[in-house]
Amino acid sequence: MQKYYSSRFQSYAALLLPVMLLSGITQAQPVDWEIDPEHFSIVFEASHVGYQNQMGLFLEGAGSFRYDPATRELSAGHVEIQADSIFTNHDDRDNHLTGRDFLNARRNPLIVFDATDFAPGGDDAGATLTGNLTLLGETRPVVLDLIINKRADYPFGHGRETLGISANTIITRSDWGMDYGVADNLVGDEVTLRFEFEAIRQ
Repeated sequence: MQKYYSSRFQSYAALLLPVMLLSGITQAQPVDWEIDPEHFSIVFEASHVGYQNQMGLFLEGAGSFRYDPATRELSAGHVEIQADSIFTNHDDRDNHLTGRDFLNARRNPLIVFDATDFAPGGDDAGATLTGNLTLLGETRPVVLDLIINKRADYPFGHGRETLGISANTIITRSDWGMDYGVADNLVGDEVTLRFEFEAIRQ
């Protein structure tokens, strides 16, 4: 009798195992995250006549993405930056950068990034994020190195689960038709972009 029940138990276990595994897979759900505008730093830098790397900020940006921390899968991501929110601590330079020589913010008010692929690295934090950057009405692919710094419930304030992320890339601005100062090396063609933000689980 004991052998009979043992055999029946093993049979049921064999049947239930795939169901349990499948259940675990289906429970993994993509989660919507929204970038906290109060903790969203958008930094750029480019060479100025070779003397120094001029740094600046975009002060207004927003974005959201769909990411499953359990499977480390990103299924959507969209970021919009207000082109006229540029700040380099010099009014004349800021006006020049938002004008036709550079961002042409009146005609192209938004800088847009749409994620297309996410490849987790060998560790738990690093990843490569690929997407399309739309600038001056032109869309080109870009690749960002990304690090997930922390995922935890926020220790104060809203108290919700939050992701802390750092990302960076280097673009060649003339690829988007922004070639002012490139030929005579007044302004570097390569622009380093850096993003630091916190995203709140929705």
